[in-house]
Amino acid sequence: MTTQLVLLGTAGGPTPKKDRSAPAQAIVVDGRVIVVDCGNGITRRLVQAGIPFTSIDSVLITHHHSDHNADLGNLFLLGWAGGLSDPVQVLGPPPLGEHLEHFFAMQRFDIETRILDEGRPDVRALPQVTEVTEPGVLVDRPGLRISCARVNHPPIAHALAYRIDTTDRSIVISGDTTPCDELVELARGADLLVHEVIHTESLEATLARSNGTRLLEHLVNSHTRVQDVGKLAEQAGVGTLVLSHLVPSDDSVPENVWVEAAREGFSGEVVLGRDLMVL
Repeated sequence: MTTQLVLLGTAGGPTPKKDRSAPAQAIVVDGRVIVVDCGNGITRRLVQAGIPFTSIDSVLITHHHSDHNADLGNLFLLGWAGGLSDPVQVLGPPPLGEHLEHFFAMQRFDIETRILDEGRPDVRALPQVTEVTEPGVLVDRPGLRISCARVNHPPIAHALAYRIDTTDRSIVISGDTTPCDELVELARGADLLVHEVIHTESLEATLARSNGTRLLEHLVNSHTRVQDVGKLAEQAGVGTLVLSHLVPSDDSVPENVWVEAAREGFSGEVVLGRDLMVL
């Protein structure tokens, strides 16, 4: 079995960025795909990565901020246009079902026109939704185990991190969180930890000019400073730490600054994530 991680979007926040898409990952296990988060731009990034829509088996959503779910509906609608016709397992916190229901209602005219005109199966039947409110094992079958933990991302009550274990690798996606024991335990001994990071010094300077005090308070209280993430990764005993969901996600913070800050207290490898990077 061969498992690859493809970073499809590495920018944090809902504002579109020039060189990075919003958060999304694809975990490819022997050609079948688990998508984690569906930020704006995921469908184009899947095409650029050479990942067929028809290879998607599962979709995992960490939480319902728009930078993580904005293209969930489009993944199905555009994937359907691209040949997706088999059911896909969709897991995530509430209101996951409501989110898709409203999206499909908004696109009802297009969907029903294409069903009648092109003979397609009904896209609304493809997502097999399970809403997750408690930590634990979600999928357990030969060669694949998916588990989750609740993490700390106020004011969101149900924010999740996911761990995917295959026969050859273990990969953890933090979602959005402050450093917390639940994530450390979920990531214990993992080969790869993809973790969100913010660079507070840069944000303080930028937001001070725009009177963004309240936004800065949210970022500091709901996310992980890059200088703290290495200690968390070391505590969990992970092999490689991948920095993603970068805030800020432009080039105002040089690559070496991100990496050197994350190395504080961490003895493993640190990788600064970029869109379409394969690990």
